[in-house]
Amino acid sequence: MKETQALPYLPLAKALWPGRTLGRDLGLVLAGSLFVALLAQVSVPLPFTPVPITGQTLGILLVGAALGSRLGFLALLAYLLEGAMGLPVFAGGTGGLAKILGPTGGFLLAFPLAAGLVGLLVERLGLDRSFPGTLLAMLLGNALLYLVGLPWLWAWLMGAGKAVGLSGLLAMGLFPFIPGDLVKAILAAALLPSAWRYLGRR
Repeated sequence: MKETQALPYLPLAKALWPGRTLGRDLGLVLAGSLFVALLAQVSVPLPFTPVPITGQTLGILLVGAALGSRLGFLALLAYLLEGAMGLPVFAGGTGGLAKILGPTGGFLLAFPLAAGLVGLLVERLGLDRSFPGTLLAMLLGNALLYLVGLPWLWAWLMGAGKAVGLSGLLAMGLFPFIPGDLVKAILAAALLPSAWRYLGRR
């Protein structure tokens, strides 16, 4: 059965596999969660913050764009469930519920939301068809991660007796990650439109 296009644009994965079945959807959700888990193993700890630099955000935003809002959200929800069960899918091969309740828990819990947002921007506006559009979608997805992750980090630090002011919070959870996020957003903005051009030639 062909996918019913209720929204103006199909995401990449649904354009490649238009026949909607439960097996297809489950396969895409599992593949998306494993893709993020793989990129999470690219992890660089920083001595001044409990938040590491990882490849996760690239995976999250690509999965959201490629799978769309519903499947992208479910893929990252599956990723969190895998981690909560103790599978080593989080940064640096870690897992467990304690990781979700730790200082980076806000970022982790925002993963499905960010993937869903990017997927929705793709489905509504087709932003993944051009470099500027994809870059905008990636930056908005990143912004949502910080909107959830930074307040959680601040609350965790307070609870741990390590309260910091706004400048300290930004120095621990935002400023060191901006260059890497920009590089990952630019990489995604190059990959997705190129994939669409290849699909068009096919």
